Amino acid sequence: MAEIKSQADTAMMVAASGMRAQQARMRIIAENLANANSTSRVAGGDPYRRQVPIFEPKAVGGGEGVRMSRVEADRKAFRTTYDPGHPAANAEGYVALPNVDSLIEALDMKEAQRAYEANLNVIETARSMEMRTLELLKR
Repeated sequence: MAEIKSQADTAMMVAASGMRAQQARMRIIAENLANANSTSRVAGGDPYRRQVPIFEPKAVGGGEGVRMSRVEADRKAFRTTYDPGHPAANAEGYVALPNVDSLIEALDMKEAQRAYEANLNVIETARSMEMRTLELLKR
């Protein structure tokens, strides 16, 4: 019985780490989307640079989960648009915009949501199996 509970607990802890990682990923995606069309410049004179979450394995309760270890700036080139009247335009009339593609961010968000839901299903299934095992042991 203790081994079954331990396995269920490990499965739930691994899934919970996945849920936390996807939740952090969704926050980064939301920040990227919020800044997708901003033209305000950050320190150094560049517009907002897309942030990318980096994940790594993490030992949890005898299993291997995941965690977001850091966030890195996407080094892809900035988008530009010709708008000579814009206050942020350069001498040639081009405005540098963030390197955020809203379509990519929307797809990443959908993927993160599905991964979160999959981890939630693992927790629900492990809990259900644990309860079923307890019911069988009572008989």
